[in-house]
Amino acid sequence: MPRRTAVTGIGTITPLGSGSDGFWKALVAGTNGAGAISRFDASEFSVRIACEVKGFDPDAYIDKRESRKMDLCTQYGVAAALMAWKDSGLADRALDPSRAGVVIGSGIGGIQTLEDQHAVLMQKGPRRVSPYFIPMLIADMPAGMVSILLGLKGPNFATVSACASGAHAIGEAFRAIERGDADVVVAGGTEAAVCPLAAAGFASMKALSSRNDDPLHASRPFDAGRDGFVLGEGAGIVVLEELEHAKRRGARIYAELAGYGATGDAFHMTAPDPQGAGGAAAMALALADAKAAPEDVQYLNAHGTSTPLNDKCETEAVKAVFGAHAKRGLAISSTKSMMGHLLGAAGGVEFAATALAIANSAMPPTINYEVPDPECDLDYVPNQARDAKIECALTNSFGFGGHNAVLALRRFDG
Repeated sequence: MPRRTAVTGIGTITPLGSGSDGFWKALVAGTNGAGAISRFDASEFSVRIACEVKGFDPDAYIDKRESRKMDLCTQYGVAAALMAWKDSGLADRALDPSRAGVVIGSGIGGIQTLEDQHAVLMQKGPRRVSPYFIPMLIADMPAGMVSILLGLKGPNFATVSACASGAHAIGEAFRAIERGDADVVVAGGTEAAVCPLAAAGFASMKALSSRNDDPLHASRPFDAGRDGFVLGEGAGIVVLEELEHAKRRGARIYAELAGYGATGDAFHMTAPDPQGAGGAAAMALALADAKAAPEDVQYLNAHGTSTPLNDKCETEAVKAVFGAHAKRGLAISSTKSMMGHLLGAAGGVEFAATALAIANSAMPPTINYEVPDPECDLDYVPNQARDAKIECALTNSFGFGGHNAVLALRRFDG
């Protein structure tokens, strides 16, 4: 019989704040993390807004000598992982390191380091490129550094699937526990792409909202006036633990991770399947894996990017999977309305939000929902959080390249 998995620790670094308590309070309050870009001079850019992490000090989490060898992407991931580890209570427990692993995803990795070191190469020559350039750049380094700092010697790897990276990491960690390869896995996603090169690239492909004069209303998933996503950054890391292992030590359990579905659209580099077939298939797989019927689900944390195509296609996918229940009993929200799109970190942060929604019996809102779109005609928990006991929930993550990852969670009452 497959082993069951509990969520016992949560760590977040987000544009809404850091730590699970502050993050959750900001979510249910409908806090908006968007504003003018302060990280660099964006005056010549066509898009000049983002959801930045404010006041992050890596030295508060990581020894300064180590943090200086890390890209911001790795710093975010390590800080969130250390936070989750402490939150789980495992920091004070004896643990077999060979039975504990790390799976952390990133869509882009150390892009700020790439930009910085390319400038060094062009301006000062090849001998001045940092010896830490490659380890700071590569997307597996958040997982590697967490493993090193916590001494975890079990399965250790990274997932890279664009905006599905964090969700895939959690899903693959879930499978490792289910198979018996590990008893504990630190998993999630991290991203730090608010930098000139990434901002210019996403703007060039017309993926970003251009509401430069009104950043607080720029991210508006499922609203008729949506015109693109707002670039975000941060990390969402959780501690997953085999259920009996967690129960034996009296761990606090936020929720049970009960199902995982992963599919590919096989359609287009960046556009979703118009009918949402790949996303629908992933949701159906996650439900079947959790042994849940569509009617069992009360809440869905949507991918909900605020782009015209994604929100329409995701709505079609939800209708295909949930049928009449999509309109009669399913509440949907996009937390990207508040913190923008965290790319490879989105799946980790949104999984954390969903686990906290179950633990706190409340559904975060979709803010900036003002003008209903006839093609997006479901219940998106508009503008105000909603108190509700959630027995079963899904969280969707879809990425460029046609990558789809869906995670199913259940309330755990012991």
